[in-house]
Amino acid sequence: MRPEGARHADQSIRVAGVGYVQSRGIRAGSIIDMEAASQAIAQAVERAEAMANVSIQGVRVTIPGAQTASHKVSAQVSLGLKPIADLDLNRAIASALAQVRFPNRRAIHLLPVSWSVDDQAGVSDPRGLNGRSLGLELLVVTIDESVFNNIQQCVSQAHLEVQAIVSAPLAAAVAALEEDEKDLGCICIDMGASSTTAAIFANGTLVHVDCLNVGGQHVTADIARGLSTTLAGAERLKTLHGSAIASSNEDRETVEAPPRGDERGGAPIIVPRSILKGIIAPRVEETFELLREKIKASGIQIEPGAGIVLTGGASQLAGVRELAIRVFDRPVRLGRPMRVPHLGDAAAGPSFAATAGVILRTLYGPRDVVPVKKIMAAKIGPKDAPNGGGNILGRVVDWLKSNL
Repeated sequence: MRPEGARHADQSIRVAGVGYVQSRGIRAGSIIDMEAASQAIAQAVERAEAMANVSIQGVRVTIPGAQTASHKVSAQVSLGLKPIADLDLNRAIASALAQVRFPNRRAIHLLPVSWSVDDQAGVSDPRGLNGRSLGLELLVVTIDESVFNNIQQCVSQAHLEVQAIVSAPLAAAVAALEEDEKDLGCICIDMGASSTTAAIFANGTLVHVDCLNVGGQHVTADIARGLSTTLAGAERLKTLHGSAIASSNEDRETVEAPPRGDERGGAPIIVPRSILKGIIAPRVEETFELLREKIKASGIQIEPGAGIVLTGGASQLAGVRELAIRVFDRPVRLGRPMRVPHLGDAAAGPSFAATAGVILRTLYGPRDVVPVKKIMAAKIGPKDAPNGGGNILGRVVDWLKSNL
């Protein structure tokens, strides 16, 4: 997006360039071939630059939820007789961060879940209020240090600089959710190729991130194994004829796929469409059931009327919405990038929710309580604590004490 692409009146954006290529060198969200992944990144960026007629040096990278973990920490500080100021907010943030002890992990998000003044909870901005105590509940999203270093190196080989790392479920939710959905409670499920992630919102803020290492590629692999066809043939079958629910004529309809490992011109594999559905539906249903149980195990309280928004490339499969309604017993809708009205058809679908969400979040929030540059320079671990307490790197706390 160019700077003039921001529409602050309705918090929308106008995208200047889009670039995408087939993913290479990455499996289950992890880099397995540095050179191949770096080349794919460089090619995608080059295509976007050519369309926008600009040259960029820095990028913001989304990573799947499989690489992240979210943790809640709370703090409470006493107040004086004067109204709450920025210094009081910083004291509460520093107190919360002093409790963080996650060795060999690096924070990528420090998001306030809620503020409270005395017994008044749900305060969105406590500055200017009076009270005896100020409370903060903070959501810390972290990634493994080695994952962070691999991303840095991979992007660097593409001659780009990582300016920020954003959790994909958060970015997808920013692009796909309405404000009312965030306020009333919502689960945004991002169905990617290698993982399915969930971002849970309550009272307008992100409260939990969860992930399952199962995605659309697993459905494709099941089809390839079940029908003895190629991965490319299985992907084509899934896209053109796949469905997660039964249809009226599926027993009489047939689909065909190329045989695996045969010479060119070999007879195609022809099967009833019901067999294809019988392969797809159990995998999708199992994915939703496993994700539902993981969310339950997290202990996060979800409003009874909270809905579900499905986004990501795998959510476009026919019947996925109906299957999600059956598994979660909640209202479900399909989400796509909102507030990006000028995207072309190729980039306006659920597959691009996370990438559109990165730009939207950069412009309009939600903001981290510590600037992104400080977060990128920080590391969580016992060795980083000034007094051995295992908190955010000293210079982040120093920043909180000396700025504002």
